[in-house]
Amino acid sequence: MTQITASMVKELREKSGAGMMDAKKALTEVNGDMEAAIDFLRKKGMAKADKKSSRTAAEGLVAIVSKGNEGAVVEINSETDFVARNEQFQKFVRNTADKAMDVDNVEVLLAADYDGKSVSDTITDLVATIGENMTVRRMEKLSVSEGAVVGYVHNAVATNLGKIGVLVALESAGDEAALQALGKQLAMHVAAAFPQCLDASSADQDALERERNIIRETALAEGKPAEIVEKMLDGRMKKYLKEICLMDQTFVMDGETSIADLVKNAEKEVGAPVTLKAYSRIQLGEGIEKEEEDFAAEVARTAAG
Repeated sequence: MTQITASMVKELREKSGAGMMDAKKALTEVNGDMEAAIDFLRKKGMAKADKKSSRTAAEGLVAIVSKGNEGAVVEINSETDFVARNEQFQKFVRNTADKAMDVDNVEVLLAADYDGKSVSDTITDLVATIGENMTVRRMEKLSVSEGAVVGYVHNAVATNLGKIGVLVALESAGDEAALQALGKQLAMHVAAAFPQCLDASSADQDALERERNIIRETALAEGKPAEIVEKMLDGRMKKYLKEICLMDQTFVMDGETSIADLVKNAEKEVGAPVTLKAYSRIQLGEGIEKEEEDFAAEVARTAAG
């Protein structure tokens, strides 16, 4: 019987991401064979995968990749913030974001090759070894025919990995360095100001009509005459659009300049006209309803595997 040493357990934990007791048990079961122990852990984890897949995954990481006139942003979720600091998970997120540059949607991304397996199968293996449910939730891509797609990560935990990922697509024949600097400022603004659309023409018309009805009904409930309410609607809606449309927002870094004017004025620095074609903003866990659970219950659940 091979003696299971602390260094063997450490090596297996580093390779598999498994807990100390699980790693020791696996090595004991296979008489110290490292590769067999990894297979043992995977098989053990796979048996629990269905149970793990029902757990809410609202933590994790957002990753960005930007190369020249193209960029991608990807959100990959886990159950706890601890996993976001796991180097194995971070490597998977970063590599998957790189692969997103070559596909157009999450379905194709999940089927993409990842070291001889699909991305989907690779994340299943991670669920088995790390012990938490994980999902590749969403991705977005931007590109321009000429210019730059610039990325920014807010609350970064590692290079290009964090809680909020932003891409900004600038179309221009101007100086690349100046475009990058402008794009960084715009991306930081998008991260902070959370615009809902690029401009009024791209706003959700149903959402605008709902907002108009809310303003109307609220004013009528306050006792304002109907004819006065209709006159004030346009002014209120213009104010609302200024809040939600990126081009109409006030630049957060100076509190004065509109984003439209900021882009227009950038022509002097860039050396050519600049058009802000699109942006993408993905915030970790946005829209996911996470079940409230007390800390003691969470620890008990984790201990139970």
